[in-house]
Amino acid sequence: MWTCQRSSKDSSGNGSWQAKAPAPPVRKVGQALPPANPYAARFLAILAACVLAFGALAQTASEKPNADVRRVGMRLACKCGCKDSVATCNMLECGFSKPAKERIARMQAAGYSDQQIIDAFSRDYGLGIYLAPPSAIGWAVPYIAAALGLLAIWFFIKKYRKPKPLVEVGPAVVDNPALAKYKDQIEKDLANLE
Repeated sequence: MWTCQRSSKDSSGNGSWQAKAPAPPVRKVGQALPPANPYAARFLAILAACVLAFGALAQTASEKPNADVRRVGMRLACKCGCKDSVATCNMLECGFSKPAKERIARMQAAGYSDQQIIDAFSRDYGLGIYLAPPSAIGWAVPYIAAALGLLAIWFFIKKYRKPKPLVEVGPAVVDNPALAKYKDQIEKDLANLE
């Protein structure tokens, strides 16, 4: 905010007016500067969000395959060194899954069936590329293992938590003659109570 201030009087006794610019705000160390225009920061944030959204939509067919490509890709092993299928390989810059997905899409567009595509990949890369669909045994093994583990825990707890039977104890034998006198006295007192 600009201010006007009267300067000191000169020798003739007349003073003059001077306009003074405001002093710049004092900033503390590490304090950020205020934005020049608050709308500019909002505009830049919206622009960055739009650029990222358009970049995400600009994926090729191999990066965002359709359900048909994924269905066939799940039956083929990726050859990049990971243990995933072509459809699920997440390696950065994978040199096999991206071209394989594109080839699957081209073959499907040409009218090949799923089995013909799998046969073509098996012919080119060997039978090691084929991933058989999981069988019923493959689905049942984890549940069977969990059941056997719970059964083993149950037997372990049953064996070690069983209370031991009490041993039948005969009459108390007093081996000290001084205590025998008291034992006889206790027996007489108990007989009088009954």
